[in-house]
Amino acid sequence: MGPTRLRHLVLPACIAAAAVLAATPATAHVPEQAASQQAPALAPAGVASTLDTLARQVASSLADQTARRTLTSALRSGPVDLSTLRADATLTGRVRTADQSVRTAKGLPASTGSLVRARLADDGMAAALAAGTVPLVATAPSDDDAASVTAYEPDGRRVLLDPARTPTRPVIVVEVDVAKALPAGLDILRQALAQRGVAPAAASAALASGGYWATKVNAVRLSDDQEPWIKGAAEVYSIVSGFGLDGHPKVDIVQMPYLDYDGTTYYPNQLLVHFSAYKYNLADVVMMEDDGDTNYQQLAQAIAAVLLTIFDVGAYIPLVDAILSAIPTSWWTDDPDFVDAWYTLSTGSSGRLNGAGAHGWLEVSPYWVAPL
Repeated sequence: MGPTRLRHLVLPACIAAAAVLAATPATAHVPEQAASQQAPALAPAGVASTLDTLARQVASSLADQTARRTLTSALRSGPVDLSTLRADATLTGRVRTADQSVRTAKGLPASTGSLVRARLADDGMAAALAAGTVPLVATAPSDDDAASVTAYEPDGRRVLLDPARTPTRPVIVVEVDVAKALPAGLDILRQALAQRGVAPAAASAALASGGYWATKVNAVRLSDDQEPWIKGAAEVYSIVSGFGLDGHPKVDIVQMPYLDYDGTTYYPNQLLVHFSAYKYNLADVVMMEDDGDTNYQQLAQAIAAVLLTIFDVGAYIPLVDAILSAIPTSWWTDDPDFVDAWYTLSTGSSGRLNGAGAHGWLEVSPYWVAPL
């Protein structure tokens, strides 16, 4: 069975009231008839459409035995950066175009490098691939609840696969290398938030004055939900928010690179909240995932626009709902990137804290960060 991926579910209505602008999820219907033999042009405005087109183009390249041997041989060793393949000059150009489109859609600079990769949907498919079975090529549907997964034959025919049952025939998955995209995207997000005045001040002053309290994550586990076999490991980060020392809302971005799969307990001993940056010794946490479609520039603009309208009234106000309401409404339709949220962590928070959406828990403890 393929890897199980974190399920991204919206908070219950009582918690997500601030996100009522979200549209009702719409499942895209995939027609049964064979697809056109002629691949459409890339759609640079969207990651999903770009990857679907590239998947069809990769499948077409497999009609050439040399190109097929080159790709399938590389895949047996793990995921492959498609920009490194040189067996098919036409495909090389298409990969370059897709990379540019994906970077644009995610708000990332050209310096991020190639982001489009291929992998086997399941490690158990390697034997059939080595035996010469011609693989299908697919990309994960943008809707986690889609009724089918669309894959392509080398001759362009479309094959509809059951998302709940791992196919016996090898499937090559074309996707965004989010492990590479996320660090670059979070840097963009931090810079953009700092430019808009909602990033917390550095902790150096607090360290110089004698240290400060932080919240340490001793263990974390997210709900075990069945995901389509085509999904891979998650890339998770948290938006930590509170009122800064100047009384204005601030956010800090914390990457959680170890949190790959649901149904697994991790023991990271990671500092999540640095209270040197926040007034009231209180903060909130919104956990998110980059599912390949996140545009970091848009996310920063949306968060800053909402938080800059909130003012300190002399008492702590949780900022979770404001952040959720700032998330672009398109993220709440086919493929939400929201995981869960934790309200009002304090310098004394300890023990197991269930997420507000009941999709996971954090086990935390206070941690004293000593001066340098």
